[in-house]
Amino acid sequence: MEILTVIFLAIGLSFDSFAVSVCSGLNLPQIRFLQATKIAIFLALFQALMPLVGWLVGNSIKSLIEPVDHWIAFGLLSMIGGKMIIESFASSEAREIKNPLHIRVILLLSLATSIDALAVGFSFATMLDKILIAVFIIGTVTFIASMLGILLGKKTGPKINRYAEILGGLILIVIGSRILILHFLQ
Repeated sequence: MEILTVIFLAIGLSFDSFAVSVCSGLNLPQIRFLQATKIAIFLALFQALMPLVGWLVGNSIKSLIEPVDHWIAFGLLSMIGGKMIIESFASSEAREIKNPLHIRVILLLSLATSIDALAVGFSFATMLDKILIAVFIIGTVTFIASMLGILLGKKTGPKINRYAEILGGLILIVIGSRILILHFLQ
């Protein structure tokens, strides 16, 4: 898998964290830089480590899934992308976040936004030999997206949230489709 694909995948995965960050900025309009950094670090760490866990599990059963790996990658990425698009239409009350500065809240938000990254990591096992570069890229992109999300939440409000999740979902579906098409062209 080429670096550009990993970067686009990281962008797609980061939109859940971006959406949570926008809501955090909305709920905490007086948030300080270090507080925003704390939230972004938690989101980025979980988002980066979950693909590693998925990759480790996927690698242990790689020989069993190799004949259908392209279908697994396509299916997982399409389901995650579709889920993101559907969730983008949830009411704003359903998206409200309590206080993301409490450790229990940020841990739950970090885990919830990174479950899809676990599934992506599982599909990485069939496509990547070196996972650490992907983990670094995913973590870095998520950190930047989270910091921008908090800033935008403070400044703009919830309007951008829905569009970000739709775009993230579409990116994941396109990447899954690309994997499937490239498999058949080989």
